[in-house]
Amino acid sequence: MNKDRIVGAAKQVQGSIKETVGKVVGDAKLQIDGKADKAEGKVQNLVGALKDSVKP
Repeated sequence: MNKDRIVGAAKQVQGSIKETVGKVVGDAKLQIDGKADKAEGKVQNLVGALKDSVKP
């Protein structure tokens, strides 16, 4: 498993937590930051998956 996949998955979890906390406390900026972190994590996870598939 590639390091990018692990870090990407962690960012997705962190983004989900931020988004949920933002919803609970009514903080729109925190929700947006959470969504951005989740998206960044998905992309990084995808990059890691691509690196894994190219690796011999």
